[in-house]
Amino acid sequence: MPKTGPARIEYLNKNLLILHFTVFIWGFTSILGALISVSAVQLVWFRVLIALISLFLYFKFRRTDFKIGRQNFLKLFFTGALVGGHWILFFASIKLSNVPVTLVCLSSMTLFTAVLEPVFNKNRISKLEIIAGLLIILGIYLIFKFETQYTKGIIAGLLSALFASTFSIINSRQVKQIEPAVISFFELLGALFWCSLYLLFTGGFNKSMLLKPSDIGYLLILGTICTSLAYVAGVSVMRELSAFRVALITNLEPVYGILLSFVFFGDMNKMTPGFWAGAVIILSTIFLFPVVKTQIQKRRKA
Repeated sequence: MPKTGPARIEYLNKNLLILHFTVFIWGFTSILGALISVSAVQLVWFRVLIALISLFLYFKFRRTDFKIGRQNFLKLFFTGALVGGHWILFFASIKLSNVPVTLVCLSSMTLFTAVLEPVFNKNRISKLEIIAGLLIILGIYLIFKFETQYTKGIIAGLLSALFASTFSIINSRQVKQIEPAVISFFELLGALFWCSLYLLFTGGFNKSMLLKPSDIGYLLILGTICTSLAYVAGVSVMRELSAFRVALITNLEPVYGILLSFVFFGDMNKMTPGFWAGAVIILSTIFLFPVVKTQIQKRRKA
């Protein structure tokens, strides 16, 4: 793994490109979540099951040894509870409110990470990261000006962001020791177990889990491309990028979604002055953050 000089920069840029592609794929999950008819927990159960099967087939095809020690297994298995909880709350937020409200709430992941990552790593909380997190929330709020009648959806969305922030920080530490695909497999296994346990005790395994023909296609896309592929890619970049940097770039998801709707459908209604103002704030924060951080570090060393 390159660590210094031009090779280091090239490696960093490669990871940033992978992350942007991953966020681009994640942009479809909220749309798919709104289209699939089953409940939030049932949707996540199907999603994780399909993702697990696709990863297992990948391991078999590549003849990859994915055995890990008991201690690492337990860490990943219980982290899977956070992963499953994040997705359940994410789709619950969509169904209790709408996609824009959910995405605004999810943007708070940046702020949560700015506070929690230093706590996990026993470092000082960065004021710059807190400011960046607040700017991201402002930018996404300008894009999606929403009503406050969605209290339950907002609470679910904020909790989803908190869970996502927590397991991202955990993964940024785990990926230094374990392969990203292996991390993803065992965390998804944990997510499937905890979701199954919840459905079992709440009577969720019933006729309401019967899928419509359209659901099957959407779930296959959600489980393979938007979950197993994107999840492995999202974990792998954490070898090089901090959990905060990942959270920061993840906020491009709604920007990508709206721009794609314009490219494919010519929907100018979404390209409001608020969209452009919010997009400028988000893009400026994402791209200026590393520059400002580097300048501050140089001044401290001088």
